[in-house]
Amino acid sequence: MTKIEDNHKPISLLGNQNVKYSNDYDPGLLETFENKHQDNDYFVKFNCPEFTSLCPITSQPDFATIYISYVPNIYMVESKSLKLYLFSFRNHGDFHEDCINKIMKDLIKIMEPKYIEVWGKFTPRGGISIDPYCNYGEKETEWFDVAKERLHMHDLYPEKIDNR
Repeated sequence: MTKIEDNHKPISLLGNQNVKYSNDYDPGLLETFENKHQDNDYFVKFNCPEFTSLCPITSQPDFATIYISYVPNIYMVESKSLKLYLFSFRNHGDFHEDCINKIMKDLIKIMEPKYIEVWGKFTPRGGISIDPYCNYGEKETEWFDVAKERLHMHDLYPEKIDNR
């Protein structure tokens, strides 16, 4: 069995009306399904405008919109499991940058995508917003170069302040 097959978890949450929301960070909630278009590169994007986590020092809530974009390989993440997984951060204490990197690494572990990027746009607290961005491209493929380029060019033209 390959590494990805070890991490692949079949769908059990979709359609299940008795699913409980986890109050603790739980990457085990993530489920995948097979990409039916493996011969075609394409982006899948999730916009998650209701992400919450806790400051690890003050325990105050942090709110963000999380953007996840990826180019699938063999497996894709199932959206209900992603929603439950993101909800599991609700009582999790971590800095913004840590949350975003954990999300990306957990998704890489279960899907092994060709490319993925995760961007968190957190609402201001204390007069400042923090917007961490991370990405990954599969080594020894064109997506490795894409990741490097997108990281170098990321936020070259930052948004105007909108107070979210």
